[in-house]
Parts: sequence; C-alpha cells; structure tokens
Amino acid sequence: MRACYTRWAVSFGRTLACLLVVAPAWSRPAQAAYPPPLRVAHGAVAADHPLASQVGAEALRQGGNAVDAACATALALGALSPASSGIGGGGFLVLYVAKEHKVVTLDFRERAPAAATRNMYVKEGKVSPELARHGGLAAAVPGETAGLFEAVQKYGRLGWKKCVQPAARLAHAGAPVSPYLARQIERLHERSGGAFELGALIFPGGRPLRAGQLLERPDFAHTLDALARDPSALYRGPLARELVRAVRAAGGILSEQDLADYRPLWRPPLEGSYRGHRVVSMSPPSSGGVALIESLNVLERHELSKLGWGSSAHLHTLLEALKHAFADRARFLGDPDFVKVPVEKLTSKDYARALDQRLQADHVLRRDQYGTPSPNATQVRGGGTSHLSVVDADGNAAALTTTINGYFGARFVGGSTGIILNNEMDDFSAQPGVPNADGLVTGEGNAIAPGKRPLSSMTPSIVFAADRPWIVVGGAGSARIISGVTQAIVAVVDFDLDAQAAISAPRVHTQWVPERIDLESFIPADVAQALARRGHSIEQSKDYCVLQMITVGKDGTIEAASDPRKQGVPVGY
Repeated sequence: MRACYTRWAVSFGRTLACLLVVAPAWSRPAQAAYPPPLRVAHGAVAADHPLASQVGAEALRQGGNAVDAACATALALGALSPASSGIGGGGFLVLYVAKEHKVVTLDFRERAPAAATRNMYVKEGKVSPELARHGGLAAAVPGETAGLFEAVQKYGRLGWKKCVQPAARLAHAGAPVSPYLARQIERLHERSGGAFELGALIFPGGRPLRAGQLLERPDFAHTLDALARDPSALYRGPLARELVRAVRAAGGILSEQDLADYRPLWRPPLEGSYRGHRVVSMSPPSSGGVALIESLNVLERHELSKLGWGSSAHLHTLLEALKHAFADRARFLGDPDFVKVPVEKLTSKDYARALDQRLQADHVLRRDQYGTPSPNATQVRGGGTSHLSVVDADGNAAALTTTINGYFGARFVGGSTGIILNNEMDDFSAQPGVPNADGLVTGEGNAIAPGKRPLSSMTPSIVFAADRPWIVVGGAGSARIISGVTQAIVAVVDFDLDAQAAISAPRVHTQWVPERIDLESFIPADVAQALARRGHSIEQSKDYCVLQMITVGKDGTIEAASDPRKQGVPVGY
C-alpha cells in the first residue's frame, strides 16, 4: 500500500510540476508573460504544494465543502512542507458561508505560555534574539489542530476524521521532497554550520535531503492517526505530555495546562471597501487586515489605471501608501484582548484622506511623517507560513493562512510526536524598537504577556463583487504578505489582470523600517532608477510573498492560481 501510494505521489507531483511554465518575458504586457490560470466550473483549491491542492480538491469531489477542503489541505501541507506549516503552529481563517450570506473569521493564533514574562529574552539589559527564535523557549502554545477542528465541526460536511486521514496517509507513505523544501533544507544546513538542528528528520545519515528524495515522518503519521480519532489528543493526554516534556527538555516553558486551556476564537470580520467592492480580512491580532484596508483606502484616492501597470508612478504611490500602513502597524497594533487597537480610525476613509494629503508624487517623506506620529514608534521576514484559497460549488469560499513563523519554526521536534514546533514568540516585541527575525519592529502593544497572541502579518482576505466572492487571496512571507496581497488585489481590480498574472507579476515591498524598498529582480531598470530619483533607497531581494488566489467570474467560472515562486499548482474540478 505504501509503495503504491508513494509511486502515485511521485508521479502526480511530477505531472503537475510540468504544467507550471512561467515565460521569462517580463517586459511584455503582463497577461502575455504568464500561463493562464486554471479554469474550472465547480470548485478549486490553490495551495503551495501540488499534492496538498489535490488533497483539498478530492475533499470537494467527495462531497465536502470549502471548510473541509481547507482543513484537509492545511493538514496535508503540514506533512508535505514542514519548513512552512504544520500542527505545531497556528493561523487565521476567513470564511464566506454562502447559505447564510455571511463572513466569519477564526483566530487560532498561538498564545504565549502562562509562564511567559515581559523581559524573558532580555539578558543583562540586551535582547538575546536566538532565545526567541530557536529552541524550546521560542515555542508558543500551538493552535492549528484546535482551530481546524473548530471550523470543521461548525461548518464542515465530511467530518473531522475524513479531513485528517489524507495527511496521515501522506505522512505514513512518505512524500518526495519538493524543490522548494530542498532549498530550505540546504539553507538550514548552511546557516547552522552543519549542526543539523532537526536531526534525522531532514538530515538522514547526516546529509541534507535532496529534491525527489523521500521525506519520511512515521512519528508524525502516528500523531495524525491519534488526532483523527480524537482532536483533543494534542491538548490533553499522552501526546500533550510528550510535547510538553520535549519542549521543556529544550529549555521551554510550555505546560500541560497551557495546552488544556487553549481555545480558538471567532472574531468579528474586518471590513472595508475598495473601488466600491467589499473587502473582508482578518482583524487583530492579525495586522494584515488593518494594513491592507488602510493601504487600499489611500490607493483608492488615485487613478492607478492611468499611471500604467508597473510604472514608477504606480509603484511609488503604492509604496508610500504601504509605508503609512506599516508605520501605524508598528505603533498601534497588538492582541485586542490585551490592548486597545484603534481599528476604526486606522481603516476609515477620513483617515486615508489625511494620510493621502501628505503624499508627494516626486519624493518620499521623512520617516516620522508616515502614519500617525507618536513617540517611541517601533516596527516588524520569515518563511514558515503557508496560505491556501478554496472555492466550492455552493459558493462557499475560504482563505486560510497557517504558520510556524520561521523556516522550520523553532527548529526542533516535539519528541515522539514528530511535530515541528513554532517559534512564534519571536513575533512579540522582546524589547520596543528591537527588530525581530523579519526585521519588523513593534511597540508596547505587542509586548509579551501570559496568554497573549503575538501580532501577525497574515492577511487572508476575500473581495466581493456585489454579494458574491470575487477574489479569495492570501500569502506567506511575513511582512511581505501585506504588500503582496495589496498588490495582487490592485492588479485584479485596477488593471484587470487574471489570477495567475496578478500573483506571478514582479513585486515590490516596503515596511517603513528599515528605510528601504525591496524590488524583485524582474522590475525593469528604468523603473528602479525612477524610484531612486524620488528618494527611495533600493535593494534587490529574492525573498518574496508567496500568494494563492482564486477569482470567480460573473458567470461562475472559477480561475485558480498558485505562485510560481514556490512551485505551487492549483487543482479543481
């Protein structure tokens, strides 16, 4: 059985990978430079691994809905892409429930353990960043299992067990290492100096796994089997005890009570509008929705389509709007259960008008002129995140982003559970003004406290045309998620790009601090030079947000696209 399943997985992965051919002619019109999106009539899943997309699409074919498919896909991603996701982490869900004509949002973000303290990473007056990034002390209480079960229990059709079993089968059989995962394993090898922090899991025999080799995770497979039988097994009982033992052996403070006390939260959706279209995203402790709507509100005041797609004028306007949003993110955002976040003000059209009046077409502003100036302003890249988008035949839509924060999270396995633990504690402000691993800075609102959820950049979002979902989108890539999702929405709404062109196009990024903009290498030289003349400090970067997008046309035709930067492939029927 295992050999048969493995042969199928290898064959299927190779077949789908061949479908994704991105033309190098970036200088030609955007639509001509990319293959068309997947077009289907009934339902589709866009994830950053082809086998995960297939698992989700199969859930739809079996009669499941968008929630079932999203859950099955997320769990499969955890088995297939341990550098980027897994049940050792958490995330956010934005869900449109068609029969109720409403959007609901679920927060299953990780929480700080009860023993966490404000200055737990400050030693002799200085932050010790490695403590928040690697090892047991970096791990927050994981929430993915609880969150996915909550969503399936409330809105799914197939039942929890059927959503977990495909991921368990993949973990039992083993799956070929994708080129993307192979690169992250090699990167870890290089950065750790051969220390092999994840041991035999990805360095069998002391050598890094290569693309095409089999990733075997028997311990993790047995954990998934246990969770299929009992979704609470990770939070109470032998699995929970083993996880706590391993975390504490690695220097952490996680307790069995922390796991038992964890609950996902249904939060009010964050809503705005852009060019007359309703935009729904995630509210804090995700900063993504606030920053997205604040940016779009500023951009709405400009006729971007007249500036020309990818022109220096278009990109300058975009970058200046993003700087305002990131400045406010740094100053004001945090877990709303602990701090008051001025969401209504930051996402209002009146506030956008005031910000827009500061924008200059020919030059950048001083750093302190972005956002709402205040004293001690602070601000906050990691790759341990995955996003998936789903639309089903009934019109339900799910935008789901999951994370373990950095590549391979805290870089250790929770004992015999086989779970790779998150390093989400690094998303807190260990000390105001001190950047985290992503170069992001946050303030007192994001300070560490017991039970608190750290600020996130995840931006799962749905844009509506009239009363139906039109764009279902989100991404991975820490702070770059916000800029990537903003650019993708603008590409579709303002420039009429299809889903694949919108997420494949070269992108720019800024996060206010540090004071520079990152340009993807495919941005034309004359555009980069024009941005530099406006005062932008420019740096080329290969680290970018990885997007997954599905759009639904007026006739109901579904277009699904996965970002070529991670070799994802959408699947539908």
